Amino acid sequence: MKKYLLFMLAISQSSYASELVYTPINPSFGGSPLNASMLMNKAQAQNKHKAHTEPKSYAEKMQESLERSYINRIVREVTDLAFGESSDENVFGQDSTFISGDHQIRMLTSNPDSITIEITNLISGEVTTIEIPRFANALP
Repeated sequence: MKKYLLFMLAISQSSYASELVYTPINPSFGGSPLNASMLMNKAQAQNKHKAHTEPKSYAEKMQESLERSYINRIVREVTDLAFGESSDENVFGQDSTFISGDHQIRMLTSNPDSITIEITNLISGEVTTIEIPRFANALP
């Protein structure tokens, strides 16, 4: 019993108490920013709600693929025109129009210093104008 009492006295005298400090985990509340991805992954793993998506028909997939291909070709042609590279076959003439879903794309290449593209939302009537400078004309 004396050994047990001596042991308890030795432990109690050598132990110290310290102040408890709360450190938040969530970076939104002052925690480490390195915890953000771990917390987001945990939240997404627990999320049982998934958005319902309708499978697309073959015709819809084909139409989207053709539109994407045509828009990519338009972008290549505009880039070539902007940098002065010429190609044998143009996707569009001087002024041309392309309708894709709810949008109408007009190519206006009349200005020798720039290429103007107008994108019109056919539902809301909102028009977005993109003006691309021609760098080939700026070179000596």
